[in-house]
Amino acid sequence: MIVTQHHPRRVEVNVYGEFTLADYREFEDMVNKFKFEGPVDLLFDLREMADFTLDVAWEDIVFARAHANDFKRIAVLTQSQWVAWSAWLSRIFVHAQMQVFGDEAEARAWLNSGDA
Repeated sequence: MIVTQHHPRRVEVNVYGEFTLADYREFEDMVNKFKFEGPVDLLFDLREMADFTLDVAWEDIVFARAHANDFKRIAVLTQSQWVAWSAWLSRIFVHAQMQVFGDEAEARAWLNSGDA
């Protein structure tokens, strides 16, 4: 299951349980629906994600290439080294600054520091 929130300069995504292709497409639809004025920040909270399907990994690459300039900063929240590694791999396809965090307050502080 996925929960998405749209704020004026930030998109927040929380994933719970298995991250499926349908969930990822819901995220894509939300991003495509809103017209942002310039790049926005993205907070991707994967701490409650149990697993993801292989097609999600592929869709992430396709999405990242299509939206390479749409994000300014991407904060990934996770405790999983495997998820952290795959997040770093995604950096190849986006021009955003990306960091992986285990602590939500640190992730939000980092994203907020870009507002100054």
